[in-house]
Amino acid sequence: MAITMWLLTTAQIKAQEKDAAQQQIEILTASVGQIQEEEKEALKNEVMTINRRLENNEITQEEADTLKKAAAERRALNIENRVAIVTNKIAFIERNGTESRETNKVEVQFLTNGRVFGVDYTPRKRKYDRRTTSDFVLAIGFNNAIGDGNSLGDSNFKVAGSRFAEIGWAWKTRVFDNSNWLRIKYGFSFQFNGLKPTDNRYFVDTGDQTELQTFDLDLDKSKFRVDNLVFPVHFEIGPSNKIEKEEYFRYNTRNKVKIGLGGYAGLRLATRQKLIFNEGGEQVKQKLKAALNVNDFVYGLSGYLGWRGTALYVKYDLNPIFKGNTNEMNNISLGLRFDMD
Repeated sequence: MAITMWLLTTAQIKAQEKDAAQQQIEILTASVGQIQEEEKEALKNEVMTINRRLENNEITQEEADTLKKAAAERRALNIENRVAIVTNKIAFIERNGTESRETNKVEVQFLTNGRVFGVDYTPRKRKYDRRTTSDFVLAIGFNNAIGDGNSLGDSNFKVAGSRFAEIGWAWKTRVFDNSNWLRIKYGFSFQFNGLKPTDNRYFVDTGDQTELQTFDLDLDKSKFRVDNLVFPVHFEIGPSNKIEKEEYFRYNTRNKVKIGLGGYAGLRLATRQKLIFNEGGEQVKQKLKAALNVNDFVYGLSGYLGWRGTALYVKYDLNPIFKGNTNEMNNISLGLRFDMD
């Protein structure tokens, strides 16, 4: 009785395996038609893209014919290779029975572009023409202020100790359809402009004006900083390489000189003054956040000369730092900017 039951169970298992193998073969056989349709549809889209480039006078008729021929040959080889994979899988199943789940999971991605590891997905198509790119902006360097009666040569601020930093995000858009010699670069940035007065001085709000006055004690540090949120816009010019593929094209400015000219406008976020000095044998640190009559709005001119990912960067505030001062001072910065690619 037990032997009979074992024989019946074995026969049932073999029958189930045969049915499963036959189902897999039927699915694989049906996928051949699907493969052909997918490659034909892909070829149709490529030909439409080539025709669009021909209509836009981006390529000649001879170039279009060459691209179409290459696309047709590639799609024909794709069909041949993918069908060969299916044929081999069918032969494997006919010889060994049903495939394991693990084997099928790995190879299913070769059968169709619509399923990977048993999950439906839509392939992301590369955009044919991407006119706008974006990048993180970082700039650092020396900061100072010039105004009536003084210049950088006789500045009221320490040259090496006065610094600026800028952090932001910028977008760059190509202006013309078929040329990349002119781009518009725009975005937002946080600017931090620092000044270190000379001769043991600090800023004092006298009511009508903001003046540099001598501190009563010896200062270890006197630092003044204005933080701004600005929105820069630059017109960038320079050569570039055009990279053309069958499904997309790009302009590449890497290893090319870039010149940017423009300006910025924005709002003051904060004003800070930090004093460090010794009093009674103890070090005292004072952090003052008074406005000190600093202008609430900032606007100015800026420019850069870059190569690869680095540029020489200069900016100049057209507005004076302080409101109502008889002796006006305007902020000026010079340093390096990192966002050129």
